[in-house]
Amino acid sequence: MKPLPNEIVLRPRFQWDVSGAKEEILKKFETAGHPPFLVKRLDEHVFIKFNAQNNHFWSPQLHLQIEEIDATNSQLYGIFGPNPTLWTFFMFIHFIIACLFIIFGIWAYSSASLNKPYHIQMGIMGFLVILWFVLYFFGRSGKQKGKPQMQELQTFTRKILEQKA
Repeated sequence: MKPLPNEIVLRPRFQWDVSGAKEEILKKFETAGHPPFLVKRLDEHVFIKFNAQNNHFWSPQLHLQIEEIDATNSQLYGIFGPNPTLWTFFMFIHFIIACLFIIFGIWAYSSASLNKPYHIQMGIMGFLVILWFVLYFFGRSGKQKGKPQMQELQTFTRKILEQKA
């Protein structure tokens, strides 16, 4: 097992070699849901998240994908991430900021080419850069708040995998 990385990673990942057939492992997860975890399976994908009582704004979820290596061994790929709605919202906000930055950059370049004042556009571009950094650090602090739950999800996954079939 690889430890959770400390470097700048938006969605931490891990990969484990697991003994057992793919279907056998997937069955373990299907029958394993108990509070505070909700476990859902879709084909060879397993989604584990916290129930409503233990869920907060920054609660992570764990997406597992199990691939069969041979009849007795499988490989498990795990990725931690925020609630998909939260993730989509953050990406949408970053996209809007990037588009506005490009628009104001084009406007500033056009104004400079026409020898017109462009200080307002440059000021707004600077504000957008600051706003991007604020969003980045806001997301990093949220990830830190969700880290204990990430450890709980990883421990829960390990317990499921260690169960006898």
